[in-house]
Amino acid sequence: MTARRRRALRLRDPLRYERDHWEEGIDHVAGVDEVGRGPLAGPVVAAAVILPPGLHLEAVRDSKALTPCAREAMAPLIRERSVAWALGAASAREIDERGVVWATREALRRCLAGLRVEPGHVVVDGRPVTGLGWSHAAVPKADHRVHCVACASVLAKVCRDRLMVRLHERYPAYAWAANKGYGTAEHLAALARLGPSPHHRRSFAGVRVSGADG
Repeated sequence: MTARRRRALRLRDPLRYERDHWEEGIDHVAGVDEVGRGPLAGPVVAAAVILPPGLHLEAVRDSKALTPCAREAMAPLIRERSVAWALGAASAREIDERGVVWATREALRRCLAGLRVEPGHVVVDGRPVTGLGWSHAAVPKADHRVHCVACASVLAKVCRDRLMVRLHERYPAYAWAANKGYGTAEHLAALARLGPSPHHRRSFAGVRVSGADG
């Protein structure tokens, strides 16, 4: 097979990123992704996933391209079929105290530290993460170009959405079950009326302009 033919096949291969490393003898490729940088409430949540060589879960795509029901259906399969997976989070209080950039890096660091298998290669979505503590590659749009990152995006999204639904039961006025902490009109109206809850990011502009503490 010619080099050109191999490149053409690789472009059609949904595991082409991982396969390049598996072929080099690196079995444990960890994909990492995070959700929740932008909301006004709740934590940043990150997930890391290591898939066994050759495994492709056909229904898994970037979490943003899946319906909530599809993500919920895929999450148990990802956890069951992975070599290892882990979650990490940074709270709203940590975001206020250290900033969302620090909190995002810490959530990523925590999920990698939680893996029961040491990754031979780490790939993150977007830009390099300064101070992560693991040597890693950064791939733009990795959440739909790299399969293990897509799997991680699903686990992170499912975890955070479930958490916001549970918090909604304690603070129903903010409608977190629907908006997941993002600044919808209903959420902003509740903030103006009630002020922030203990789970709001008080350093964010949409929360700072609200009324008295809730």
